[in-house]
Amino acid sequence: MHYYFDVLKKYAVFGGRARCREYWMFTLFSTVIGVALAIIDFAVGSQPWIELVYAVPTFLPTLGVTVRRLHDSGHRGWWVLIGLIPIAGFICLLVMLSADSEQQTNAYGPNPKAVPVEDAHFA
Repeated sequence: MHYYFDVLKKYAVFGGRARCREYWMFTLFSTVIGVALAIIDFAVGSQPWIELVYAVPTFLPTLGVTVRRLHDSGHRGWWVLIGLIPIAGFICLLVMLSADSEQQTNAYGPNPKAVPVEDAHFA
């Protein structure tokens, strides 16, 4: 759950890199919350106002973590716009978001998976 709140704390941070786990855990929690709110909207019988009240404030954090995830796999953040192309664009974006991190430091910062030497424990 801390992944979800960590992304919300970085509300509009588009620089840097985001680990695959950070992105997918945020996406999972956000999707579960969205589905639960959609069910509540349906049960109440209203328009999707409750879901909209959640979606609007979480738009920028979602965009931010998506851009940082693209940076982590070595792509520019503008590639997020390819998702606007129906089907093929979504699939292409999904592949880029699922790609493994670049192991070395790239133009967007150091690898967030890297363990600092002083924290490494050798057997």
